[in-house]
Amino acid sequence: MRDLTNRGYFLNLTAVFEGGLLVVALGLGWVLDVEPLESFAWRWADLAWGLAAAVPLVVLFLLSHRFPVGPFLPIKRFLIEMLGPSLVNCRWYDLVLLSLLVGFSEELLFRGVVQPWFANWGLFAGLVGSNILFGLAHFITPLYALTAALIGCYLGVLLNVTGNVLAPVATHAAYDFLAFLVVARAYESERSRHSDSSVDDAGDQIG
Repeated sequence: MRDLTNRGYFLNLTAVFEGGLLVVALGLGWVLDVEPLESFAWRWADLAWGLAAAVPLVVLFLLSHRFPVGPFLPIKRFLIEMLGPSLVNCRWYDLVLLSLLVGFSEELLFRGVVQPWFANWGLFAGLVGSNILFGLAHFITPLYALTAALIGCYLGVLLNVTGNVLAPVATHAAYDFLAFLVVARAYESERSRHSDSSVDDAGDQIG
């Protein structure tokens, strides 16, 4: 198994996976007769709405990360232990590109294809159907899946309000970028504390 702490390998692996989601989005859109980019347009107003919509999500993430009560603690530990070693070795611009790729690929699939297809049975069906799948795709723990599904509903409403997939893409990418920074910093902080503790223990043994 390759070392995911290797910056190049981690970025390449992620790019292949997320690029695969783009292929899935295009292929599924063809099968379901849904054009993934039909609702995508570059409009500054919708970009601004998307960035603004990321703020409450980031605040909630910071609160759950700072005060990980109950079932939020395993989620925090998973993010730090599984993603931290990879993220900490990335440059800030790596994380920007990574966040943009993740945001675009996942939103094109779930908001650009799956939600419009379910919306053939109504807006509510579009939100619920697409985000049951979105939650299952993020099943790390039951709470994490539920949280992802609720965030997906939030992004779906944003799509319905703006009519532009660009808005949820911007929200998703901005949220992921800031979350990646927080997780990388938390991992680095824990690693430094463990290193200092090891040095102190070694000093005590010598003394």
